Amino acid sequence: CSYAQGMNLLRAKSGEKGWNLNLGEMARIWKGGCIIRAVFLDRIKKAYQRNPNLANLMVDPEFAREMVQRQAAWRRVVGLAVQKGISVPGMSASLQYFDTYRRSRLPANLVQAQRDYFGAHTYE
Repeated sequence: CSYAQGMNLLRAKSGEKGWNLNLGEMARIWKGGCIIRAVFLDRIKKAYQRNPNLANLMVDPEFAREMVQRQAAWRRVVGLAVQKGISVPGMSASLQYFDTYRRSRLPANLVQAQRDYFGAHTYE
């Protein structure tokens, strides 16, 4: 999920700046680095090879299946950490990103409506 979020940031900036980044190729290049040598990057590269216009890694069929299958364990780990007072900012932020991405209606919509109403930004 963190990789998905990072790749989306790169894709957005690439579009904004006209960089035309090849995200699959970036994953391949990173694998050669001294810090990130994860075999996982091969899977990311393959996802972008299957669909160069992939909107998000989380919608790649292989990644989507795994995210859905593993989300219960992910939620348990984050929930237990919160109960025990253990800070897991990366895991919890990624879970929030996942939940935000998969929902069409969010609490943020309500917050925006309140801002519009109370800020007199013509919300009806």
